[in-house]
Amino acid sequence: MTHHHDADVALIGYGPTGVIAALTLLRQGVSVVALERDRDIHARARAVTVNDWTMRIFQDLGIDERIAAVIEPQRALRWTTYDGTEIMRVEHPPSTLGVRPRFYNIYQPTMEAELRACAEEYGDLLDTRFGVRATDVEQDEDGVTVTAADPATGRTHTVRARYAIGADGGGSFTRTRIGATLLGDTVDVQWIVIDCRVKRWWPDRDLLTFWSDRERPVVDIALSAGNHRWEIPLKPGETEADFADESAVWPLLAALGVTTDDVSIHQWAFYRHHTRMADTWRAGRVFLAGDAAHLMPPWAGAGMQTGMRDAHNLGWKLGRVLRGELPEEWLDTYESERRPDAAFHTDLAVRLGRVIKQEATPDEIEAMNRVPEGLVTPFEPPLIAPPVLTAGKLRGPVGDASIVGRMVPQPIVGDTIGRMARLDDLLGSGFVLLGDGVDPASLLTAEEKAAWDALGARYLTVRPQDAYTEGPDELVDLERVLLPWLRRYGAGAVAIRPDRFVAAADVSGLAAPA
Repeated sequence: MTHHHDADVALIGYGPTGVIAALTLLRQGVSVVALERDRDIHARARAVTVNDWTMRIFQDLGIDERIAAVIEPQRALRWTTYDGTEIMRVEHPPSTLGVRPRFYNIYQPTMEAELRACAEEYGDLLDTRFGVRATDVEQDEDGVTVTAADPATGRTHTVRARYAIGADGGGSFTRTRIGATLLGDTVDVQWIVIDCRVKRWWPDRDLLTFWSDRERPVVDIALSAGNHRWEIPLKPGETEADFADESAVWPLLAALGVTTDDVSIHQWAFYRHHTRMADTWRAGRVFLAGDAAHLMPPWAGAGMQTGMRDAHNLGWKLGRVLRGELPEEWLDTYESERRPDAAFHTDLAVRLGRVIKQEATPDEIEAMNRVPEGLVTPFEPPLIAPPVLTAGKLRGPVGDASIVGRMVPQPIVGDTIGRMARLDDLLGSGFVLLGDGVDPASLLTAEEKAAWDALGARYLTVRPQDAYTEGPDELVDLERVLLPWLRRYGAGAVAIRPDRFVAAADVSGLAAPA
């Protein structure tokens, strides 16, 4: 039985995860209906930062310059005690992903508004419905039916789509409806989040500071657009009622040396930390993404970004499946690729939380920054380590000495006719094979090339800056980054996915991943 579809994909939830899913799908010509229970963008700035990986996703979506205009560079991270002793510092080295700087501070309501504005420019491909709550999700052999209600009027309507994505937050209705269960813990400590408007600059305001203390650890962070935030745990016996008005909140800031000369209090709210993950992220045609799939403490600044990366990973695959460019089996790799990354950042957040709460031993702190010997891949602390895939649509081993699963660096490159641009801008949006001074197609068997051709792959030769190009399908390594990177791993050719991760290399076989 064939049903009418209102859209290709129904999004349940239209926060940061939902809007990145929408943008990734819309860019591929896929129609989207977005259902969002709130009528307006959440007024409280929950997330505080984005990094170069997230900015490279924005670049893929064609919106990085617009987002960069509403966020600000982050200088460094430090962990310090109230007496001024610095426990640990993480400086931000230059990014390999073609993004400068490497980390940014954001003011989430402003950034989210810009993301939504970008999506609205797709016109009739996007149908956004605000102030409605999903009340049922049912699926059959060719689609998903989502029932939504307007709590103000009680009116209900249905949306029919080929697939659905539940990006409806930690209390996800979609997760419950597909029978997924959140596993893990919620820490029984309540925190107050105080958002302020800056009235004057103070020393080192642009350092993201974690005030380490067993009783009152504090997150102290500059947000963009003249905003600043402090996150402070309540002591045993303290409740929300103890901070009912601004006069009761001010003593918390005063203890940190912050006065009315420095800031004005804009708003404050309360929350608890969660370390939880759904036991499955998919049931048939319905997927979970973002907080609906995983919840983590804030210490790694990765909660919102992990959801955005979920959305991009699922979106580029789902869009190509809907367009007939990928077999549906590619959707099976969504959870296997994204779950390890979400688990990594959750564990990292827990470990950083031990530092800020002065629970970590000196050996633990040293271990987080220790440089192992004999590595092929240059060491960077976990908080700033470049993105990798450890499972999914990959061919060959992963790990320190393997190029497979790594994101290709993004220098400025040239093409045969002399254009110079960031790598991604010249690669295009699909699968690409790169060869070190050789046409990578020449390294494939007829069957292997047929498989890559079926994926719409391009074949490009990379030449050094001091050599001539010899054909139309070539790139010039102007900054001398790509060729040394390939040679570090002994690779003469690699296959790169649309999300810029290496799917295969000649060292372990250039055939398309099975």
